[in-house]
Amino acid sequence: MKPAESGNTVKVHYTGTLDDGNEFDSSRERDPLEFTIGDGQMIPGFEKAVTGMNVGDTKTVKITANEAYGAHREELVIKISKSQFPGNIVPVAGLQLSLKSPEGQIVTAVITSIEGDSVLLDANHPLAGKDLTFDIELVEIH
Repeated sequence: MKPAESGNTVKVHYTGTLDDGNEFDSSRERDPLEFTIGDGQMIPGFEKAVTGMNVGDTKTVKITANEAYGAHREELVIKISKSQFPGNIVPVAGLQLSLKSPEGQIVTAVITSIEGDSVLLDANHPLAGKDLTFDIELVEIH
């Protein structure tokens, strides 16, 4: 069988870890992850890592932040007043919120801190700015 290439739908098992060794995600306890190479469903570095693999191959690959979720962008960190929250939401550090951008897109943000009447929201992906290491096993190509 030919190696995985752009346009193939593949199934992989993976474990993702950060530089400190902490695991942030794994498919090992569930069904393999299925995606089509080249469709942009996955971070670019992950797609590149799977391309060229054969069924049964395993590899460990380090993906830089640039090829993963990008740099942490300060313009996505905003400070707002507690008074801007609806009455039914009590701001607490770690709370995840869905916000509507000026363009009408839904954006997920996390409250990172509260100081007095100010609330700091971060709309970056939680893994933005981080290099990621993946252990990948190619299970199936179709």
